[in-house]
Amino acid sequence: MSEETVLVTGGSGFVGVHCVLRLLEAGYTVRTTVRGPDRAETVRAMLRTAGAEPGDALRFAIADLTSDDGWAAAVKGCDYVLHVASPFPATVPRDEDDLIVPARDGALRVLRAARAEGVRRVVLTSSFAAIGYGHGSAGGPDRVFTEQDWTDLDDAHLLPYPKSKTIAERTAWDYVDGETGSPELAVVNPVGILGPVLGSDYSTSITLVQRLLDRDVPALPRLSFSFVDVRDVADLHLRAMVDPAARGERFLAVAGAPMWIADVAQVLRDRLGAAGARVPTRRLPDFVVRLAPSLRSFVPELGKTKIASADKARQVLGWQPRSNEEAIVASAESLIRLGLVKSAS
Repeated sequence: MSEETVLVTGGSGFVGVHCVLRLLEAGYTVRTTVRGPDRAETVRAMLRTAGAEPGDALRFAIADLTSDDGWAAAVKGCDYVLHVASPFPATVPRDEDDLIVPARDGALRVLRAARAEGVRRVVLTSSFAAIGYGHGSAGGPDRVFTEQDWTDLDDAHLLPYPKSKTIAERTAWDYVDGETGSPELAVVNPVGILGPVLGSDYSTSITLVQRLLDRDVPALPRLSFSFVDVRDVADLHLRAMVDPAARGERFLAVAGAPMWIADVAQVLRDRLGAAGARVPTRRLPDFVVRLAPSLRSFVPELGKTKIASADKARQVLGWQPRSNEEAIVASAESLIRLGLVKSAS
């Protein structure tokens, strides 16, 4: 058992609970923030689903990204902080500040509290959304995005989510660069996060798998995504937390080449037997996507692929992610096991 304590913000979220689980497995004492006392049992229930009974090795603190209350107590006595909590809605909000303000101000609240408490290092969960958007024709199919790239905030067509992630990450870097005594900072930038679901609170990316299994998507739009398993995202956070080489660095978390939705659907049909029989096969014409109000936010990405490189995480931190297929299947099997898809009933 380590004598070090790690704060994980947003422990009831999909990535947050997997970070808690990985830290407990590594022998750390973990404290995690939740928005209310009732969420503590939610976290423990998800950990039990994963086979973990942390006992006194897990503690809770009440804190919210939108308020200063509770952050000093949450960080007190912690050696490291994994700042995972951040809003990620399934639909585009009417007001972009509903995403930008809590993401930016929440990062600052965590960093200020960490600085006051003398925390050694903060690992911030950012996103590929802070890297690969707003590049126009410069983001063509042959371009490989790396940690050197930043999403262009001046792009008039940039959606609120990538804007929020970019602003929050840039704000964090500016803070640690400008404030004496700030903790070290490392950043993890995942692509779409799949993997084992431990409860009904899961990532927006998992919704793609759930909707394919439920046949809520009757046909397959020509959209491409990159993926990474949540267990590997948690592992990368831990490596970025302790490795001296991670100080002041960003790390893309991506398992492999991007996949078209049709390819994801094929994996589900091939690997899930009867449970995959509902998965659609028909392709959705581009003009239908352009006409459907619910799909409007995807129109700029039709037919495009964005390639991201995980070479830095592999070479600097020795990170070895699971395959896309393994992440897809783990997502589906856990949704079925927990009765979260229609085909499982």
